[in-house]
Amino acid sequence: MLEGSFSLTDHNGHAVTEASYRGSFMLVYFGFTHCRKVCPRSLACMTAALDTLGETRRMVVPLYITVDPERDTPERMKAVVEANFPRFTGLTGSREAIDSAKASFRVFSRKGLDLEDAEGYAMPHTAFAYLLGPDGKYLTHFMDTVDDLQMANRLRILLTETERVA
Repeated sequence: MLEGSFSLTDHNGHAVTEASYRGSFMLVYFGFTHCRKVCPRSLACMTAALDTLGETRRMVVPLYITVDPERDTPERMKAVVEANFPRFTGLTGSREAIDSAKASFRVFSRKGLDLEDAEGYAMPHTAFAYLLGPDGKYLTHFMDTVDDLQMANRLRILLTETERVA
């Protein structure tokens, strides 16, 4: 079973865990700020899906967890999310903390050669968005091939059903 636990630092430098967001749905995405294609596309899709939800989007806290903590400092995460994806909270931490979060979500990533990157590497990774309920339990995930309207429709249904049961 997917645990969905983490102990990281947000882009404002505050220590946070999954418990910091209890009471809200969490839409969690793992990526890295130097990503040129998949991460920006996925984050834009999630942003558009949340926008489609209107006021219901306030029930969801979107989190962007780095898989590249060596480059993605809190300052770097803050600059990227505030400039491009302001609905998101960027999360980073030590390599050990990131590896623990990845294991909790069953996320794979590895450093790979990328000659187009100034530092010579990229971080291929699992490109799912995970939805956790207000109790922190896993509800579903979205593959990176889903479009914003499909995601918004599934989110609307899940948010409504989960709130009705609670």
